[in-house]
Amino acid sequence: MAGSLNKVTIIGNLGKDPEIRSFQNGGRVASFSVATSESWKDKQSGEKKERTEWHRISVMNEALVGVVEKYVRKGTKVYLEGQLETRKWTDKDGAEKYTTEIVLRQYRGELILLDRSGSGAGQGNDNYGQDSMGYQATGTGGNGSFGSGASAAIPSDFDDEIPF
Repeated sequence: MAGSLNKVTIIGNLGKDPEIRSFQNGGRVASFSVATSESWKDKQSGEKKERTEWHRISVMNEALVGVVEKYVRKGTKVYLEGQLETRKWTDKDGAEKYTTEIVLRQYRGELILLDRSGSGAGQGNDNYGQDSMGYQATGTGGNGSFGSGASAAIPSDFDDEIPF
């Protein structure tokens, strides 16, 4: 059994459109922020209270970057699984800065678009079908997978070479 675990799971909405950047080696990264909120009723005043937390997300898996680029927009509700990572850098004034973000890396990350058909930003007609579960893409297996729940339509160009 592993001695430790670094896994983060959140459900929230994007605060603005994702930013896609390319590296010199041909790789790409998608960056965006997701808001998660909790609400409660104050026991003393009876007033409804709410707290929103913002999370920085970096998607390093090429298959997931493609899904983010094509389908994810401001306001999209997403389910994410990734790892917490803290980066350190020096700003232009020489001060050391730190940022902690949720990172979806190759083989370790999951992204599910939770918006219902027709109600989410960036949700248009495509060849993959869509049901109330939304789009799903995972970072397992290297290439990622793309589908949308058990009742999703299979694309016409789907090539299934599984021998069973």
